[in-house]
Amino acid sequence: MGATKDIRESVQAELTFDPLVDAADITVRNINGEVALNGAVPSYPQYLEAAAAAQRVAGVKNVYNHLAVVLRDADHRDDAWLTTAANNALALNVTVPDGVEATARDGKLTLTGLVEFGRQREAAELAVAGLTGVRYVKDDIEITYDADPADVKWFVQAALNRSAVVEDDSDISVDASGNTVTLGGHVRTWAEHDAVVGAAWMAGGVIEVRDYLEVTG
Repeated sequence: MGATKDIRESVQAELTFDPLVDAADITVRNINGEVALNGAVPSYPQYLEAAAAAQRVAGVKNVYNHLAVVLRDADHRDDAWLTTAANNALALNVTVPDGVEATARDGKLTLTGLVEFGRQREAAELAVAGLTGVRYVKDDIEITYDADPADVKWFVQAALNRSAVVEDDSDISVDASGNTVTLGGHVRTWAEHDAVVGAAWMAGGVIEVRDYLEVTG
């Protein structure tokens, strides 16, 4: 009971400490390191940052983000305005390839188009996530590069071997089939987890990363 209480209180403290999160309407539940965030935040970046803050806390194994984005009245934008603003943001971002487009519906942005790398999809999401009026971003961008699974596995494993975050004695396994990478094994922290998943997405042609990593805390 004490450990459960400590993790919950630590997550709540981290949310309150984080200047990018308004934690007034967030409640935290924890069962053996499985943390759920409930309540509401006033913007989509705060929705993302709240989960990131919870993952920074020692002992947290999984974070279930059930927060609702409830925009302030002054932050509401109609679909036409938000669609135009999002497409302008994509066009102005040098990391996002031409042809990626956004469509807004009730504050929800859907991204479509073609890219070669998962990191380019991530760049598109980040380019629009902070726009006023965004309640959620759905990424339907497709990856077109057809990679050799053996190359993908080699590139991801080499990246993990170079990583300053991933421990040398880790038992992480990397398997590639077609354009899908499957990750298994154990990591000590969410920082290590994110480094492993990020390395998988950097390999050319990866369409899906199946994350079976266990965060031991």
